[in-house]
Amino acid sequence: MNQHSTVAVLGLGAMGHAFAANLLKNHFRVAGWNRTRARGEDLVSSGLALYDEPQQAVAEAEVVLAMLADGAATESALRQIAPALRQNAIFCQMGTIGVEATDRLIGWLAETRPDVVYIDAPVSGTKAPAEKAQILVLASGDRQRAAALEPVFAAIGKGTRWLGEAGAGSRMKLVVNAWLIALMQGLAESTSLAQQFGFTPDDLWAVLEGGPLAAPYAKVKLDTIKGGDYTPQMHLTWALKDAQLALDAAEDQSMPGLQHIAQLWQQAVDAGYGEQDLSVIYRFLTGKE
Repeated sequence: MNQHSTVAVLGLGAMGHAFAANLLKNHFRVAGWNRTRARGEDLVSSGLALYDEPQQAVAEAEVVLAMLADGAATESALRQIAPALRQNAIFCQMGTIGVEATDRLIGWLAETRPDVVYIDAPVSGTKAPAEKAQILVLASGDRQRAAALEPVFAAIGKGTRWLGEAGAGSRMKLVVNAWLIALMQGLAESTSLAQQFGFTPDDLWAVLEGGPLAAPYAKVKLDTIKGGDYTPQMHLTWALKDAQLALDAAEDQSMPGLQHIAQLWQQAVDAGYGEQDLSVIYRFLTGKE
């Protein structure tokens, strides 16, 4: 792929918007579509060709990146665009849609448009890393047939891990997010205990810093808790969705901890915290503003 090739981005929420912006900065021709058109209008002045229908956005694209809310939205878009995709186009699914939806879409596209390459490539990272092109792509599928994706991934992320046959990326994404959710819950509870003992988030980090428990993600979320600004990097409601996708895909009773967390986070969403950052679970647990 050269710098003048066209990439279509379907879904211009926080992540898809960042992908489109970074592709434009790297001189790709970018077409975009979002169910709410306003989400992409700020990029038009930078060169984004914004369309009202997804099939219009993909008509000239060698590569299509889909970053949509869930499996149902992704399936709806794929069924709409399939007849309009270019011969031998690459369809790259980058959202967190779970195992069942992933396998179903891979099979459907193979039957409907066998010339089109399906690449399953969710990402590890949230809004801020995506805006800085610092996400990690968890790619799976026929890498040889998808060689044109390499410069696209280089423009939107810091690296790519190829994990095997299509579908492996979505499975690893659930593993990573299960760990992230467990870390966030543990951090919220530990910070709550620290507060009860008279320690601040800074005190907790000062003890962790430099040691094997000092995950950079923990520092980011401790700073969020300290500042009390829960502007979402990853919405609590989407994190809960990912927890449920992991539970749906796992063997029965193999993840009791995640099951309990999902039940608790559902209570927080029901209480009105869902549109805030997932670290807001600390506020839900403690009642502290």
